[in-house]
Amino acid sequence: MTAIISVGQKLEPFYPSADGEPVAETFDHLYAIITVLEVLRQYLAGQQATVLANQFLYYAQERPKLRVASDVMVIFDVAPGGRDSYTIWKEGQVPAVIFEMTSPGTKNQDIEIKKGLYQQLGVKEYWLFDPKDEYLEKQLTGYHLVGVKYEEILDYRSEVLQLRLQIEGKIIAFYREDTGEKLLISDELAQALQRETLERRQAQEQAEQERQRAEQERQRAEQALSEVEQLKQRLRSLGIDPDTM
Repeated sequence: MTAIISVGQKLEPFYPSADGEPVAETFDHLYAIITVLEVLRQYLAGQQATVLANQFLYYAQERPKLRVASDVMVIFDVAPGGRDSYTIWKEGQVPAVIFEMTSPGTKNQDIEIKKGLYQQLGVKEYWLFDPKDEYLEKQLTGYHLVGVKYEEILDYRSEVLQLRLQIEGKIIAFYREDTGEKLLISDELAQALQRETLERRQAQEQAEQERQRAEQERQRAEQALSEVEQLKQRLRSLGIDPDTM
């Protein structure tokens, strides 16, 4: 059957969700992306926010070629959960924070093109991270929007996320500003769970040992009382009242 399009009906442009390119150039870049994604996703769980990674950001309606693939985006005041791509005019919100993991193939684009675009779009914070510490003057560089222009963040503090950022080898570590607590990555969560399990098992074993010691003390006390009572019975059998002694 042939589809009939009425006069004046306008077709919605196609907005692809992938371009066939790899997610990242190296394992280090991929791991840096994944850790930021998972840490922030857990941190923002339960909020009206979403964290997306390596997905197209469409910023011009009906112009699907105007897009950018951001490594990690944090968007507030939207429904939680994943997206195949993110279209600003449909969601009604511009990403608040964007992270790019810089590599040889993306350095110029990250520093110049994307920085200018994110500034124009009104992205409040833009962070550049070089996992290999080879391509940027500073391994971690952040910018925040002051008026309509980006200014460098000198204290590695994300005002938007209320987190302090710190370089830890080839990844970005995040610390809560209110408690100083570190947001753990998956490996650290697994280690923390193992420690917690071991500590719980040790506490249970110690409690059982204490219970056994208490039971032994109770049995010894009962045995002593029984021996005293037996002695009293012998004395009574000899005509001696032990209660008057």
